[in-house]
Amino acid sequence: MSINDQNLSKEKLLAEVERLKKELKNRKKYGLVWEDKPEEVVEMCKKRLPVLKEVKEKEIITDKSKPVNLLIEGDNYHALSVLNYTHAGKIDVIYIDPPYNTGNKDFIFNDNYVDREDSYRHSKWLSFMEKRLKLAKNLLKDTGVIFISIDDNEMAHLKLLMDNPDLFGEQKFYALLTWINRTKPTNMGEARFNIQQNVEYILVYGKVPMTRHPRFNLFKDQKKSYLYEDRIGRYRVEEIVQRRNLGVLRRDTMIYPLLGISPKKGYRWQLSRMKYKELLAKNRLRLTKGKPYRIIYDFEEDVFAYRPFWSHLEDVGTAETGKMELNDILGIGHEFETVKPKELIKRILFHSTDENSVILDFFAGSGTTGHAVLELNREDNGNRKFILCTNNEDNNGNGYKIAEDICYPRTKKVIEGYTNLKGEKVDGLGGNLKYFKTDFVDYEKPTDKNKIKLTKQAIEMLCIKEGTFEKVIDNERFKIFKNSNHYTGIIWDQTAIPEFKKKIKDIKGKFSVYIFSLGDETFDDEFEDVKQKVKLSPIPEAILRVYRRIFK
Repeated sequence: MSINDQNLSKEKLLAEVERLKKELKNRKKYGLVWEDKPEEVVEMCKKRLPVLKEVKEKEIITDKSKPVNLLIEGDNYHALSVLNYTHAGKIDVIYIDPPYNTGNKDFIFNDNYVDREDSYRHSKWLSFMEKRLKLAKNLLKDTGVIFISIDDNEMAHLKLLMDNPDLFGEQKFYALLTWINRTKPTNMGEARFNIQQNVEYILVYGKVPMTRHPRFNLFKDQKKSYLYEDRIGRYRVEEIVQRRNLGVLRRDTMIYPLLGISPKKGYRWQLSRMKYKELLAKNRLRLTKGKPYRIIYDFEEDVFAYRPFWSHLEDVGTAETGKMELNDILGIGHEFETVKPKELIKRILFHSTDENSVILDFFAGSGTTGHAVLELNREDNGNRKFILCTNNEDNNGNGYKIAEDICYPRTKKVIEGYTNLKGEKVDGLGGNLKYFKTDFVDYEKPTDKNKIKLTKQAIEMLCIKEGTFEKVIDNERFKIFKNSNHYTGIIWDQTAIPEFKKKIKDIKGKFSVYIFSLGDETFDDEFEDVKQKVKLSPIPEAILRVYRRIFK
């Protein structure tokens, strides 16, 4: 080939490259693009490895045979990083109520509030959420489901973010739920110029498409509770008044005097006049404190009711309901405004969990999710466990710290019992709780010294991973922890393996054994004679492997 021919071929190649560049530039694109914003906590986790440290004095144990719930105080990126080691693929349901990015001091990025005039407001929020949602996805089981509360400020962006194939993807979208978050108008002076927004949303995604999900309960049976009894038998009561502005037809024929009273403005009865006369003749209507109720005996109906999972959630309370519930537990003065009603979370968990599910909320705030889990356990004798993660920022500058002064006290009172604002004693729901704070281990290089340091600081992480918190043996060479049916052994000194084996010889039950190793040794030969009893893991390499993947 001559020099001229070579130059001609080169020119053709360059021309083709330029043509392709123009074609790519002009091609229509679909998706969400934002400028990624560096986050201090993310960069810190790359240089100093995240761990958890227990706050022992905040432990609550009411029944050692029951599971232990967790409350983690600190940045949730930090907490999710640790959970990627302790709970990867173990979470059944995630519910989160992230900052809505309203520009009204509800979203903090790198220790500063993001206001409405910030040019990178949406980019900061998307960067913040994507990093946490990626970590959270790793925690879900294949049958896991995530529910995310949101409002108009970021709903469209969040939907596109979740539809990204690198996160969940369009095929994993289950539903957009709605619920009425308030019933009273705001800014009355300008109300006639504005649409009063009173609906919030909950996006629902799964690890697999819903058509392949084995147990998502679109319909679920619920045993009815007959809490009262008279000479006829056991019965339950049912309100017969209904709001007309919650998707209910006006039906003026359902507005009439019933037991001498009429429904107040905006409401109607659920009974027709004919049905009212029928129930009245059977003595199935009663008036209590000025409210009419229907009486239903257990022999008159199937004791199981099938509750569908409607996309519009009714009768689950409002934001005001949630605040009143919190006031009733903590008293008035905390000024915590963004409280989801307990019934909303219970409705979600009722359909998406079974009696042994593990539930995570890494924007736990006031602790409504924990409260809902404990109440569901009481109702169906379940053993659900919750993990709550929340920061400890000063709430609205009023001196109340979210984790210490709101989330933890609420959870403690719900477990142990409390006196409400009316002076009435409310029985505790029972349960166990461990309180942890996020912490770091300096680890700039993978030296032997740093590996030893990380291993010594990882005891709590190993206990969390195995769910074993009760000490059995604690010495300089090895430790043993247990729960009701499982043991965890941590061996610092490899020469202590024979002594460790002697100690566990007569203990019935399975052991997860973690052995310190500068490499990735498994020590299978040393445990050959008890291999049916133990599961071996080297540390800290197993932890470092997870962190290398996250912080690469």
